[in-house]
Amino acid sequence: MNYSFLLKLFLTGLCLTALGIYSIQSGFLDVTDDIRRLLPSGTRLLQFSKQRVYDRNIGPFPSKNRSSCSCKGYALNAQNVPVDELEDLQRRRSEEYRQYQLRMGTKMESLILAQPNSPLQYPIQGFVVAPLAKSVIPGLALHAQKRRLYKVSLSVKKGVLSVEDVLDGDQVEGQGQSNLTISSSSRTHLNDLLSRVTYTSTIYHVKTKDLVNFSFEDYEAIFPVVIKRSSVPVLYDPGTDINSQVTITTKTFLRYDELNVLINSIRQFYPKIKIIIADDSLEPQNVTGFNLEHYIMPPAQGWFAGRNLAISQVTTKYILWVDDDYIFNNNTRIESFVEIMEKVPELDVVGGAVGRNQFFFRLQYEEGDEEEGGCLRRLHGRRIQSVPGFDGCFFVDGVVNYFLARTDSVRRVGFDPFLKRVAHTEFFLDGLGDLLIATCKGLSVGHQKKRKQSKYRRFRFPGRTDGRNKLAHHYFKNYLKCIKY
Repeated sequence: MNYSFLLKLFLTGLCLTALGIYSIQSGFLDVTDDIRRLLPSGTRLLQFSKQRVYDRNIGPFPSKNRSSCSCKGYALNAQNVPVDELEDLQRRRSEEYRQYQLRMGTKMESLILAQPNSPLQYPIQGFVVAPLAKSVIPGLALHAQKRRLYKVSLSVKKGVLSVEDVLDGDQVEGQGQSNLTISSSSRTHLNDLLSRVTYTSTIYHVKTKDLVNFSFEDYEAIFPVVIKRSSVPVLYDPGTDINSQVTITTKTFLRYDELNVLINSIRQFYPKIKIIIADDSLEPQNVTGFNLEHYIMPPAQGWFAGRNLAISQVTTKYILWVDDDYIFNNNTRIESFVEIMEKVPELDVVGGAVGRNQFFFRLQYEEGDEEEGGCLRRLHGRRIQSVPGFDGCFFVDGVVNYFLARTDSVRRVGFDPFLKRVAHTEFFLDGLGDLLIATCKGLSVGHQKKRKQSKYRRFRFPGRTDGRNKLAHHYFKNYLKCIKY
């Protein structure tokens, strides 16, 4: 017996066990070259992790819990959760994620592959039906060579199928059921029957999908049915000038000198435009002026709570967000913002620059697996693509705190009031995949000189605790296992 080989295997097992314990603590595991040297010559080494299993020589193995993202170089959110709370938190997080997927219909986006040279004709997209209503499925047909008998089958899961105006002698089975079979010795007659096939959903939902299986002999096609209630348009009357198109919004806290400088500068260039201020100062002061609304909040409610309040009171099509220590100047042209948004209706947010600082970024997000969650990284100064027709404008994922936005778009995403002091990227993270964002050169606002305010700074920069709490918040809310700003 080769005792030397057995000893090497035993030592390898001990090393792998130790590394397994380390992987639980760190979130990733790597098999080192030291372990490779313990194995007999020619032995293939597998690299294991909680997310992936692969062979260095032949590539990836499929794994049920395989994840596409690694936490190497990231801040690990789970490490910011107390150990005695982690297990229960993960259970609640998994259940909330499951319900989120059901609510948002994320699992309905199935990959559908079309067979080559199929004789089946069917709609590949655009078939939308109202819930519980009957609709003819457009475009169903069979294009096959001559046969003695043509027979097709259709099946669904969330509805029933029928053929309208069936006559005696028509070979139709399964009327009003989830499985329908149509037969005929004439292809022309069969296609006539197929042109009258209807779908009726039997499960009420305002927005969901069903899949139709359509088969003939060895050929099978699958196509989606979108079941959706019609939406009522919500429009904003842009009026006739900039004052009826845009509302300027800001949030203030302990900075009334800066706020008054901002208001005076706005009035110098836009005497009639509406200004909305959300104020959570410890001892509120009176702020008045023409077409100005000042909303007093409970003390120190925070940055994002104030944003929500200010934006909730806007009645115009657009919001211009500014910080309370900005100052308008000759380069602050709100009309240029509006011109871009009007010419590109798909845009939700357009950012400018504060002084010379045109801050913008991309968000790199990988979903990861359903058990552990995804990975998010913010890439500073990264553009996505130029905005067609606008020199100096680029698509990005986030912009500076000087931007014009569509009122309905901002309300749709909202600002998380959990984030009181340390927050900016989080709004754009919550809007990722939902908001179309651009940054443009030549759109700028000034920044006032900083004043020494020790009380303000104590609230504005509270220390590391808020940062750790924010990471733990992302761990649950955004289903992230790791994040890096």
